[in-house]
Amino acid sequence: MNMLSIFLILGLGGQEVILIGLIVLLLFGAKKIPELMKGLGKGIREFKDASKEVKDSIEKGLDETR
Repeated sequence: MNMLSIFLILGLGGQEVILIGLIVLLLFGAKKIPELMKGLGKGIREFKDASKEVKDSIEKGLDETR
């Protein structure tokens, strides 16, 4: 899932996304944005990995009870 689909799920349109982008640019500056996006991507990846592990663990437990 990319950032655009997340914004669409939240019901944000193009103008809102641009406004959020400008606010982020003003708050953090152009040099910090790649670093922030890298950290955000790493956090999302870790969350997906952890949720996959939990799902696999639950499925394994269900298979053992059958």
